[in-house]
Amino acid sequence: MTVALKKPPRSARKPKGDGHMRRGEILAAAEKIFIAEGYAGATIRKIADAVGVSSTALYMHFRDKDQILLEIGKEAIEQLLSINVALSQEPIDAVEKVRRMLDAYMRFAFDNPNTYQLVFCGSNEAISVEKQQAVSDLGDRCFDEFSGPIREIAAAGRLKTGTAESAAQVLWAACHGIVSLVITKPSRSWAPPEELMQVTLDGVMHGLIADR
Repeated sequence: MTVALKKPPRSARKPKGDGHMRRGEILAAAEKIFIAEGYAGATIRKIADAVGVSSTALYMHFRDKDQILLEIGKEAIEQLLSINVALSQEPIDAVEKVRRMLDAYMRFAFDNPNTYQLVFCGSNEAISVEKQQAVSDLGDRCFDEFSGPIREIAAAGRLKTGTAESAAQVLWAACHGIVSLVITKPSRSWAPPEELMQVTLDGVMHGLIADR
């Protein structure tokens, strides 16, 4: 009797697709794996399997997981920088510019919790300072764009306390604090995000900036 041996089934692989689309799929899958397993636990193979491509195919887009993590940070900060630049050019009062920038920052966090946690709540100590430099410089540009209208407010004598530098740091830290707590402590009974953003902005803006 002849026994026909069947070949073991191959793992399902996605057909070749648009490079930009596939790159986006890789970043989205990597975000989840970095969050779930940490930097050390995330591997190129795990990310490739999650996307449904081979490790070789993934290497055509990214040379290593460091580049993937840095690209996530770069894209996030580029989005925030674009928002800040657009708002800074609006013909509105400096206080309103600051409020809108902070509102956009918190909305970005609530809309993209995995991205926000990786970029603003995690530690990139495993990645060399040299590799991180470009993303770090981008972050500095974003913060400087945010600080511009605060410097205008300080120059007009409207800061109740501190300097333009310390006020900018406190405003950012306050908004970061609320969104990072909500994202990383989801089991708590938080108020709705809209209410949290409103209360945060009312509190910090009225506490630091005097009316005309």
